[in-house]
Amino acid sequence: MKLFSAEAMRAADGRALELGYPSILLMEAAGRAVAQEALKAYPEARKISVVCGKGNNGGDGFVAARWLHFWGKEVSVFAPPDHRGDAALARAALAAHLPIRPLQEFRAEGGDLLLDAVFGTGLSRPVQGDWAALIEKINASSSPVIAVDVPSGLPFQPHVKASLTVALAGLKHVHVFYPPRSACGKISLVEIGLPAKALQQPGLPEMATPRLMRGLLPTRPGNAHKGSVGRVLIVGGAREYGGAPALAALAAYKSGAGLVTVAYPGEAAVNPPQESVRLPVSSWTNARLHEAKADAIAVGMGGASGGAAAARAALKLRKPTVLDADALHPEVVAAYAKAAIPTIITPHPGEAARLLGLSAPALVADPLRYARELSQRFRSVAVLKGGPSVVCELDNCTVNSSGNPAMASGGTGDVLSGVIAALLAAGLSAYDAARLGVYLHGLAGDLCGNIGLLASELAGMLPEARKRLEKDRVRPYWQ
Repeated sequence: MKLFSAEAMRAADGRALELGYPSILLMEAAGRAVAQEALKAYPEARKISVVCGKGNNGGDGFVAARWLHFWGKEVSVFAPPDHRGDAALARAALAAHLPIRPLQEFRAEGGDLLLDAVFGTGLSRPVQGDWAALIEKINASSSPVIAVDVPSGLPFQPHVKASLTVALAGLKHVHVFYPPRSACGKISLVEIGLPAKALQQPGLPEMATPRLMRGLLPTRPGNAHKGSVGRVLIVGGAREYGGAPALAALAAYKSGAGLVTVAYPGEAAVNPPQESVRLPVSSWTNARLHEAKADAIAVGMGGASGGAAAARAALKLRKPTVLDADALHPEVVAAYAKAAIPTIITPHPGEAARLLGLSAPALVADPLRYARELSQRFRSVAVLKGGPSVVCELDNCTVNSSGNPAMASGGTGDVLSGVIAALLAAGLSAYDAARLGVYLHGLAGDLCGNIGLLASELAGMLPEARKRLEKDRVRPYWQ
């Protein structure tokens, strides 16, 4: 499943016309789908208000209102006087059954349900004046609000705050990335008949659907042993951060690694899982990392000021590597790129901003762009952590669909490094290990649930997350 920008969706609509698909059929399908989703979500609603704008989003609202009327609901429709094209046809079809009242008559109070069909994805600037006042009226309503395709006004302020958003034909950026996603409420993705050829566009990011992620899970033969399913070396730790490499080791085991070795400064109070091989070192410059049996490495967790030195020591092993936290120095990442070692970098926005010489807010405003830039500049797979995380290998990008705010807790990033390293050691490519690792990490967080989640609890849920995914018992949030 692809993720669409507003421009990409307009291109898909245009391509459908070129293929001979009448646009009025798309509007009819969209409006009917919205009406069906409204009744599915709120079957007891009787009095329904539909607020329409001037464009095609308003046309979708007219169609939805007509179907709701056919299905026995008491529908009140509010719209400006002039429409063109398909929206005008939809308005005329509705007017044969119901009166259409001026927008000025819309009141926030009363009714069981409100449909927002004012603005779609075409906004290029914030709304002002009477339109802004209309959005504020909608938000003042005591009724649940269903947004047609996107809450009106997004991605700007002011915008409608919906209880449910019915996404038409494909997910858009506002359905996925915070903070706009917060305004969407629950999301239901519906098909409206766009031809498959119209939706096929090069360069679009991919959503991490359960089906896609399930296909990446590494298999394990009946004669597997600890040396054949992946050996991981965890390199990190400092006096004040002894828990970080221990959490990464725990996550690697919980993600299927057969053997985990933990290398850490001897003075650090690191207490890795008892199943681990311990490799305390006196300094990273003469560390005996070559003594560890490893198929993949994760380095930097809890490394403090020694993270760069630890990464340089690990570089000598020339194994697929996850660089995290204190290993994420531009010169270190560049050295791995020069060595042509399969490398995954896992920065949060602050670390990514340091790598790119940007401000963190600028980076957060366009995560897809900067995740690609990280990957291209450092010739690595980039995992840009966030809401949601984005995984890129050059121009190929996957946007994660699992996880929740309860995972904003110390140590969860260390867990992620261990998960990805275990999948690397199991033989997955760097790109597949990163995107599957991010997904399983988030799914484990979803299974854990509430705020107050500990990183160790998250790691403990990883086997169940994998089991759920294998058994096809996972549904994306837009269903």
